[in-house]
Amino acid sequence: MPFTADAIAAQQVQDRLKVLISIVQEIEKKRVTCEHGVSSIHKFQAAQEEKTGHYQMKLKSLCKTAITQAEQEEETIRKALQKITEIRNIKNERRIQARHVCSKESIRRGTWMKMLWSSARTLPLFVSKPGESPPPLCGAIPADPNYIAKIGDMVAALVKGDDNEDNCILAEVVGFNNQTNKYEVDDILKEQNQKGRHTLSKRKVIPLPLMRANPETDSGALFPQGTLVMGLFPQTTCFYNALVNKPPATHTDEYEVLFEDKTYPGGYSPPLCVAQRYIIAIKQKK
Repeated sequence: MPFTADAIAAQQVQDRLKVLISIVQEIEKKRVTCEHGVSSIHKFQAAQEEKTGHYQMKLKSLCKTAITQAEQEEETIRKALQKITEIRNIKNERRIQARHVCSKESIRRGTWMKMLWSSARTLPLFVSKPGESPPPLCGAIPADPNYIAKIGDMVAALVKGDDNEDNCILAEVVGFNNQTNKYEVDDILKEQNQKGRHTLSKRKVIPLPLMRANPETDSGALFPQGTLVMGLFPQTTCFYNALVNKPPATHTDEYEVLFEDKTYPGGYSPPLCVAQRYIIAIKQKK
């Protein structure tokens, strides 16, 4: 009996989970080793009263060993993160395949909101190595000019509203035509049919970040305080102009933004939190 696509995807996830468990166990061992290395340095410093030449050489040797141990732990953690990314990609590909099989997909609005929040919270975190720069689509780093978003990717799309004005909505890429240089995208809150599908020029589609930037190592990949951006208004699928009130301070933090709102005396709403994935450079509407 042939395996179904769901069964194959499930097996792929299970295989990677087994490897991930093994890597996590290895991380714990290396963490303990690192702690012993640092402890050895402290004990040696406390036991030595005279700072002789031998003391300096021994201390240098202990420090080199501790650095090597820390680098090995870091490398193992990165392996674990890679496996998590692979699992995430497998599940996303299966979701895309499932949507193509079904002519319609009915998901309640509340369920979509939870999925969007979860997707943003679990977006891979980029932690640069010394001297390494964040890649495109990491945090506030824009995509390369020739970049084409893949099928299934979430994007911000400028579409015509009922008032014939451009509205920026959250959409999913269905395809890209290289000859016309146009995207086909679906409004994520519409069923997969022509009513919710839009054909848009490349300039009207903004790829969303594929990775979160780590504020502790790559603060330059975040929009600084006072920057005018576009953010996904909480519990909606629409992007609006907003002012960054406070960028994330840790890798678990969200942006604190003030949305443009003329109903408030200062022209801006009270501070609201928006995930990195849903904060993009402002797009001028024509």
